Amino acid sequence: MLTASSSQDSRLENRGPHSGPILVGVIPGQPTTVVVRAAELAARLGVDLVCAYVDTSTYEDVRDDETHVLLPIDPDGDYDYIAKTAGEIQAHLAQALQGSGVAWSFRYLPGEPARVLAETADTLDAMMIVIGTREPGLAHRLEEIMAGSVAVHLAYHQHRPVLVVPLDPQLFAEQR
Repeated sequence: MLTASSSQDSRLENRGPHSGPILVGVIPGQPTTVVVRAAELAARLGVDLVCAYVDTSTYEDVRDDETHVLLPIDPDGDYDYIAKTAGEIQAHLAQALQGSGVAWSFRYLPGEPARVLAETADTLDAMMIVIGTREPGLAHRLEEIMAGSVAVHLAYHQHRPVLVVPLDPQLFAEQR
């Protein structure tokens, strides 16, 4: 007897033994290229997409009632920027992923980006981690020198594949 299956059913049938989501690192103002490429890959592989922003200026506090809240590291800091930043990123993602056909979610996380992305990937049993390169420019280059490359840290300190999406690719002929 033949039975018809929906695209959702066939998607589930095609999942291999490692069918966790794709985890993509996002930052405020990032070009959509990174999340769009991650969504295309997730669609082809039939998995969900989890978008994560890691805010180095926050930490997580567990309250007496076991609720988790993000707080700014600066004790005089303004709590409002956390919700504002999260809202802006979610709106940007919603626009970029509209019509992608991929189920996606967003997480706002505190800590050091490479470590938190690796830990989140473990928690989710993510298939891979997708991140973008730094944007061109002296300020971004100095930031990378001071803080290090998230891609390099991930490549050396966790076991999942890391896909690095170029934000401003320079063809070899253009570099002369």
